[in-house]
Amino acid sequence: MWTSKRLVAGIAAGALFATLGMGCAAKQPEIQDTWTPAAQRAETAAGRAEAAAQRAEAAAGRVEAAAQRAEDAAARVEAMVSKSMQK
Repeated sequence: MWTSKRLVAGIAAGALFATLGMGCAAKQPEIQDTWTPAAQRAETAAGRAEAAAQRAEAAAGRVEAAAQRAEDAAARVEAMVSKSMQK
């Protein structure tokens, strides 16, 4: 009798461990990579920002050159006016 109880308890324990083992061995959901697409979008945005900064720098250079030409023209006009006033 004692042996049959031990045998039944052993079979029950084996069945329990098998069930638990199979539950843990179930296929885990696939982990999706969410960082790579975000990093690619950020890299693309950084490239566009760099191109825009280069265009802005070129425009600033053109504005600076135009301001210098305007100052030179104003100096020439001032010199002509002061020369005509001295006559």
